[in-house]
Amino acid sequence: MALHSTAFCFSGVGFSSRHSVTFRRGNVRASGFSLPPLVSIQRSNLQCKAFSGDGLNAAKDSSLVVCFGEMLIDFVPTTNGLSLSEAPAFKKAPGGAPANVAVGIARLGGSSAFIGKVGEDEFGYMLANILKENNVNNEGMRFDPGARTALAFVTLRNDGEREFMFYRNPSADMLLQEDELDFDLIRKAKIFHYGSISLITEPCKSAHMAAAKAAKDAGVLLSYDPNLRLPLWASAESAREGILSIWELADIIKISEEEISFLTKGEDPYDDAVVRKLFHPNLKMLLVTEGADGCRYYTKEFSGRVKGLKADAVDTTGAGDAFVAGILSQLAEDLSLLENEKQLREALKFANACGALTVMERGAIPALPTREVVENAILKSVA
Repeated sequence: MALHSTAFCFSGVGFSSRHSVTFRRGNVRASGFSLPPLVSIQRSNLQCKAFSGDGLNAAKDSSLVVCFGEMLIDFVPTTNGLSLSEAPAFKKAPGGAPANVAVGIARLGGSSAFIGKVGEDEFGYMLANILKENNVNNEGMRFDPGARTALAFVTLRNDGEREFMFYRNPSADMLLQEDELDFDLIRKAKIFHYGSISLITEPCKSAHMAAAKAAKDAGVLLSYDPNLRLPLWASAESAREGILSIWELADIIKISEEEISFLTKGEDPYDDAVVRKLFHPNLKMLLVTEGADGCRYYTKEFSGRVKGLKADAVDTTGAGDAFVAGILSQLAEDLSLLENEKQLREALKFANACGALTVMERGAIPALPTREVVENAILKSVA
């Protein structure tokens, strides 16, 4: 398992903060900051495309999950319970929700690919390499010479919950263009997974819509995790409208309790009638994650709750993405899970365990578990 985690100390970071904005949603607070001008980087044999993961087997394309969106660097403090200014050092960890899901699926033995854009900088090259080393196809990855790879500094409270400070505006992921998309890779997928951050600005928004349409037209199952990060949107209303603008396109939606409250303007996320308002006619399954308590599931035929696996939380970054990786890795192998409640409950038990194990380590991608680790944890929980 390639962790790629390094401790760094910072003494004066030269970033502009003139676009600062702070937000608190439940247990998450975030701030958005602009980036400084890109410093020119010289690199020989630079290619616009990234390289494919050596572990991708063409024969597995029938179960391929293509993840679209952002990939970035999370800087996680080595000591919990301190503010960003107080933290003595940070551990560098690759992240970004769609990329987390892609790596999570590969770690579980599935077939995955990532489509997105990073900066033509050392962090961008590092992220491309991390995908390759984790057997994720990164042929759809692009490098931008005019913008840097996005960064996020993450403060960890003593209970493992997070506060974010983003460095973007623009970052390379926001600049992916429609003509840079690998449509052959998209049409090859069994599942196409995405979030809402790629809907915030152009040209990435148009690229997102074109990719989703190509997937839908090819009969690919569409999976959507809104992954609300309110400070990155112009306003709360634009976030709500943006997230809901593609709601009825998805076949599977994963959402948190806080996101239900946000989208329904304060209604009770524990009320099944409220949740059912978000269930559109063509939706095959709606999943509601409840952290340590597990998850709820809703289909047209049945609904219920699956308990979570107990874990000592160190860092909750990536837990929801690990859950998504857990369920999508199984759906990619057998879509009939959507019609068999007993089998679906077992799959969700597995997904819950993926999320629980991820909170036990710092960072998102470094903490994503393998299938063997998940299965062993489940066995221990019932022993």
